[in-house]
Amino acid sequence: MMATRITRRLEALKAEDRAALVTFTMAGDPNYQASLDTLKGLPGAGADIIELGMPFTDPMADGPSIQKAALRALKGQHTQQKTLEMVREFRRDDQDTPIVLMGYYNPIYRYGVERFLEDASEAGVDGLIVVDLPPEHDSELCLPAARAGIDFIRLATPTTDDKRLPRVLENTSGFIYYVSVAGVTGAAAPTPESVERSITRIRAHTDLPIAVGFGIRSAEQAASIGRFADAVVVGSALISCIEHADSVEAGTRDVHALVRELARGVRQARLATA
Repeated sequence: MMATRITRRLEALKAEDRAALVTFTMAGDPNYQASLDTLKGLPGAGADIIELGMPFTDPMADGPSIQKAALRALKGQHTQQKTLEMVREFRRDDQDTPIVLMGYYNPIYRYGVERFLEDASEAGVDGLIVVDLPPEHDSELCLPAARAGIDFIRLATPTTDDKRLPRVLENTSGFIYYVSVAGVTGAAAPTPESVERSITRIRAHTDLPIAVGFGIRSAEQAASIGRFADAVVVGSALISCIEHADSVEAGTRDVHALVRELARGVRQARLATA
């Protein structure tokens, strides 16, 4: 598989000796246009890689804020087709920022795997994170995605031991997403020391970049993880900006403002220890 935007972006940032900031928002939350406006403004605010959630009725691995975001999107009649259309609209102005679709297998299965991968590739999707599809089912989506030129990014957790880890890594590409705490998204912040030990253990098994997420809500936390991780992922904190904003427009502004703060933290993380 040729190098994707994800690989190229992470290699460029490695050469700069800094971590990537990966942002997550839910497609269609709180509505299509506002979600698109938020999406389009993320690179300018400092996002290096964008994760875009695919709304689903039963997001079992997600915490309350992301669950509510998915339900808001679905209530607004958001569909898988509209998610791909958002990516197409984003690509009209931005051909460089990697986009990863994150969600669950059911909407992809219902769409049709072959059709979905064809449409996703055409729209400009670079990667997939499908949280409920384990390595034992690689033939269903992971391997077809690789053939379509789309990275398949897998999750590792604190309970992924050295026996299981090689299986998780086997067909993973782009990067490995380390879930730094046990539990759902938006849970308590990780302890940097324990995360660093886990990252060191995972690095012994792979040359893939390692992104760390779950529980990171501030520039200070992002900086502490950015000192040793290849990428820092923030999602629930951004979703909360939308949920608690006084207006749709304010939600977009608040997301971009927080991303700017997070980006400053990530960019300064290694300068402080140089």
